[in-house]
Amino acid sequence: MLEQIKEMIMNYVDVEAEMITADARFIEDLHFNSYDFMSFLGEVEETFDIIVEEEDVLNIRTVGEAVAYIENLKA
Repeated sequence: MLEQIKEMIMNYVDVEAEMITADARFIEDLHFNSYDFMSFLGEVEETFDIIVEEEDVLNIRTVGEAVAYIENLKA
């Protein structure tokens, strides 16, 4: 799933693939702005057929946290 998330991230920000690690922070490391992040989460919802709760968005700061969140909802 990490690889799929990496591909999605690269549609929103101009970073090298090797910069996208589980520890990479969306805002600080990958340079997402709030609009890009919300658009990314919309794509995540569509792709994985899940609903990201508003209150949970604040807890998703890294790529690894996003992957864990998605995997938890899909379980």
